[in-house]
Amino acid sequence: MGANPVQVRVLSPALCELGPNTRTLEDPLNDRNDSKPVANAQAADSTWSPESWRDRSATQQPLYEDPGEVQSVVDHLKSLPPLVTSWEIEALRSQLGEAARGQRFLLQGGDCAERFDECTPDRITSKLKILLQMSLVLVHGGGRRVTRVGRFAGQYAKPRSADLETRDDVTLPSYRGDNVNRPEFEPEARRPDPELLVRGHTCSAMTLNFIRSLIDGGFADLHHPEYWDLGFVQHSPLRAEYERMTDSIGDSLRFMESVADATVGQINRVDFFTSHEALVLLYESAMTRAVPHRRGFWNLSTHMPWVGVRTADPLGAHVEYLRGIRNPLGIKVGPGTDPAGLLAVLDLLDPDDEPGRINLIHRFGAHKIAAGLRPVLDAVKASGRTVLFCCDPMHGNTETVVPSSGPWKGMNVKTRKFAHILAELEQAFEIHARAGTTLGGVHFELTGDDVTECTGGARGLTDEDLARSYRTHVDPRLNYEQSLEMAMLIAKRMGSWSR
Repeated sequence: MGANPVQVRVLSPALCELGPNTRTLEDPLNDRNDSKPVANAQAADSTWSPESWRDRSATQQPLYEDPGEVQSVVDHLKSLPPLVTSWEIEALRSQLGEAARGQRFLLQGGDCAERFDECTPDRITSKLKILLQMSLVLVHGGGRRVTRVGRFAGQYAKPRSADLETRDDVTLPSYRGDNVNRPEFEPEARRPDPELLVRGHTCSAMTLNFIRSLIDGGFADLHHPEYWDLGFVQHSPLRAEYERMTDSIGDSLRFMESVADATVGQINRVDFFTSHEALVLLYESAMTRAVPHRRGFWNLSTHMPWVGVRTADPLGAHVEYLRGIRNPLGIKVGPGTDPAGLLAVLDLLDPDDEPGRINLIHRFGAHKIAAGLRPVLDAVKASGRTVLFCCDPMHGNTETVVPSSGPWKGMNVKTRKFAHILAELEQAFEIHARAGTTLGGVHFELTGDDVTECTGGARGLTDEDLARSYRTHVDPRLNYEQSLEMAMLIAKRMGSWSR
């Protein structure tokens, strides 16, 4: 297998969730050396196990060359510490249940696909900053508590529409994210390498360690929103409006503390959760553990895994795997989703209709949401289920443009228009209102960096601006200014509906 990468100690709120045989401070009798699972480590039914997905058809999986190397990597992953804890997962599940009832709002966002070489303090801090700022805007303008879920600390794999990519008569495997292969168009770079799964765990651990350290150190203290400023937006058209908002919040905090003669302790830190697409099933099942004193199995690589539209087959391996874990689950819904098929998936993944279990993330596109969303809402509503509905206005609005001038003149460039993203969100609010359902969250691909990958927004980026700072290797993301502008527009819409 070669040299092992450096291992990172996970600074988790608890150190006991290493597997069913781990000694814990809570369980002094758990002193066994045998390999039998604890009694409460039961799956949803006797036909499920963390490996039962292997008997189903598994799409979007890397094709590795050496089965022995793959098994060695899987065994190594099973021995590594978890990245999250079961009670963190349960806390998120409780909050998602509140969002489904209209008492909270979910903000989920981050990179389309994380990169190992971007696991740096500056990049992590910038992503945390923009999500904190967006949530502050939504709380202030929308009047609801906000649950923050990042698309990070594990979003290292991406589904692709084609297994192969051809350039100048050369055909190689498609880039499927850093957990699988590398983006350079070279044979060795595109070869799926199972060792990358271990490196993905390492980078995820470092990301979570740093985020927890920042939050525990007061980075998210609402008394000091100036900590979240990003230097390149000094001249943003939205800066003055944002500063008025933070000044207003600061005045409110000082007033409350003056009246109460105490610090408002619950707002000097925030909860922060992680999510990623449960795509490479070898990794997901290796990180699935039983936990002392808790029933069932938990994916301890993330708080909320989701299944994409390409892998949501009720007879497929991904749905089979997800039905047996206790995490809340995201399900992507798009133009190809059959409402009857979706209900079949819901029956498998949430047979007991548990609050906070299911987050339905609809992604139709601005031109298809009017026809596609309502049948899905009507079917779910008629079933009597309580699910969280969340709008992903990014994936359905991807398009290819050809700049007419500049360094990329005449080239095909993948982008998204800010106006189309906003239009899908506006329609989503309207369609949910007419259907009698609640839009309880949004899901963005975004970055805290000053990229130029999506056109439009307050700065009016054009096709010719794309070449200035286009960094994504997969899908285009909203930059900081566009993300903050989107949050302000959503908050205004939420405020108008609450009045």
